[in-house]
Amino acid sequence: MRRRAVLTALAATAAAAATDRRAQAAATPGVTATELKIGNTAAYSGPASAYGVIARTEAAVFAMINDQGGVGGRKIRYVSYDDGYSPPKTVDQVRRLVEQDEVAFIFATIGTPTNTAIARYTNGKGVPLIFLGSGADKWGDPKNAHWVMGWQPSYRTEAQIYTRYILKTKPDAKIGILYQNDDFGKDYPAGVRDALGKEFGKYVVKEVTYEVTDATIDSQILALRGSGANVLITAATPKFAAQTIRKVAEVGWKPLHFMTNVSISVGSVITPAGPENATGLISAAYLKDPTSPAWKDDAGMNQWRAFMAKYMPDADLTDAGPVFGYGVTMCLWQVLKQCGTDFSRANIMAQAANLKDVTLPVLLPGITVNTSPTNYHPIRQMQLQRFDGKTFELFGPILEGATA
Repeated sequence: MRRRAVLTALAATAAAAATDRRAQAAATPGVTATELKIGNTAAYSGPASAYGVIARTEAAVFAMINDQGGVGGRKIRYVSYDDGYSPPKTVDQVRRLVEQDEVAFIFATIGTPTNTAIARYTNGKGVPLIFLGSGADKWGDPKNAHWVMGWQPSYRTEAQIYTRYILKTKPDAKIGILYQNDDFGKDYPAGVRDALGKEFGKYVVKEVTYEVTDATIDSQILALRGSGANVLITAATPKFAAQTIRKVAEVGWKPLHFMTNVSISVGSVITPAGPENATGLISAAYLKDPTSPAWKDDAGMNQWRAFMAKYMPDADLTDAGPVFGYGVTMCLWQVLKQCGTDFSRANIMAQAANLKDVTLPVLLPGITVNTSPTNYHPIRQMQLQRFDGKTFELFGPILEGATA
């Protein structure tokens, strides 16, 4: 009788626990006993449509994860909408994801202006907006935006690294800066100012902006050349980055040229601009370049290539977009593994802020992912690289800037 009572009690406890788990799942939007729903917006169309392949890669990685059994006993359902890189559309689509689709959280939304348009809304709703497709420095502010976290290195940090290299190698530098007129672009002159301090006016001879709706940046390049600048720092999305590289060559200007790391894909930027026009271009990297022979036999890149062959066989393997998409989703997979079976929004955010020396197949050697409740800048290291006419060659040590 005592044994039967014990078994009955154990069964009742197990049933209560199962009921509690089902209740928790039902109480968490986007989470059921069998499914975890994740939301996203991306620029499948519009002026930044070159980034659309990133979200397509993320969808493919989730398919791979599902094929391997999913996470926490659940399959992932990835709901991604086109926002055309238009902030008003992003707002509409994210509201749709949160209020109609009832996703558990928003992942890897593309663009600084688009994320700026939604961050206050998602943060106010207590919806995690994590691993954004934007390196704006402001995404690392856990005190004021607990539910918002970036992923890639801060643009401001990147600009600091460029400026320190310029000071070391070109003491006669006259710096011109071309940047997109939004929070993405503005981080670059801010980073230059961080590094130069009171000497900003001594070195920077011209700052010029462009709007994402502009047709070309031809007049901006002519203005920068006319300023006498012998160094150019460009913070532009792929379409305008390619235009810049091509126009600089067309007018016979030969500055020491630094290009934001978000627009150095050989497939979507360098090839349209003309590889011969990009020779000597300097950028900073944290991901492995799919066109570099240095990674021909690399285990991590072989893993990426095997994934691409199976899940994205028609994709351009010279495009850096799928490398980013793979890396950021693999990082999310680590977060979801750490969640166990608790996919509440609070735990998702807690685990995203608890990553310790995470290595990913596509990160450069020596670069790891680290977060904490007070550190919302997951990747803070980069390495300089120079385009040699065919691919980017890394040089110098791993560098880390001081985020403001």
